[in-house]
Amino acid sequence: MGRAMEYLLRPRHALLIWERRPQGGARPMDLEAAAAQSDFVLFCLPAGPHFELAARLRPALRESCVCLSIAKGVDDEGRTAAQALTQALAGRASGAVLYGPMIAEEIRAGKPAFAQCGAARRDDCVRARALFRDTPLTLDYTADVTGISWSAVLKNVYAILFGAADELGLGDNIRGYLAVAALQEIDRIVRGLGGAAGTPYHLAGLGDLITTATSAGSHHHELGRRLARGAEEAPRGEGVHTLATVRARRLFDTGPYPLFNLIGRMLDEPRAAAAAMRGFLDRVREQADRGPA
Repeated sequence: MGRAMEYLLRPRHALLIWERRPQGGARPMDLEAAAAQSDFVLFCLPAGPHFELAARLRPALRESCVCLSIAKGVDDEGRTAAQALTQALAGRASGAVLYGPMIAEEIRAGKPAFAQCGAARRDDCVRARALFRDTPLTLDYTADVTGISWSAVLKNVYAILFGAADELGLGDNIRGYLAVAALQEIDRIVRGLGGAAGTPYHLAGLGDLITTATSAGSHHHELGRRLARGAEEAPRGEGVHTLATVRARRLFDTGPYPLFNLIGRMLDEPRAAAAAMRGFLDRVREQADRGPA
């Protein structure tokens, strides 16, 4: 995704690109010196290192600097990228997040992309919109940083089910069911974590879920396919890490969320993932049969 951001911004802005391990054995750029002269710092890396890097940069940042993240996961402490930035920056600079349907390959091909820009201050997103002006990326502002953060984080978990359903040949209709059921669960979780009701039904949630769940190049869609095939290798990805961290840190009570728990069972026992998926659908039908006519 970092290369996609470079594609969008390099023709219009002067960029300084830092890599922890540069190719060819070159020495890494002086990160603090680069940050000190920057109006924006884009965090194009997983959520895990956000706190460490933001805390490292904090003394060097201008107060007018905006730190933008596109990470859709949580760190080992259970912090979203927005939470990690807020804690590490401690008011020294602003933090904001960009979440929505933004497939990197499509961006690099010049195709449209869309995101919600979440920030405590509207002006930070006004500046971010100006940063990406005349690019294929369209930004909408929201103050519900918590809501869009968890919508984006959780969609990587739920997208796994769509890949499993496709691999099992369950047809197109089940995508409609999964989309509705997944968004209902995500909305309840988001509200429980402090987000606004309805936030998951916008770009960071529904928009990105549809994109991730149906894209042939989606890592989490392919992960679901591998699980349905009984993959023996340990599954990896932001969604996998998020689910494990939610459980380990007890970030919320998973009991009321049957789809979330189904994904957990599939990841716990990949060889039984197909049976778990079919068993879940059998129970859905049984519950419907017992319901009111």
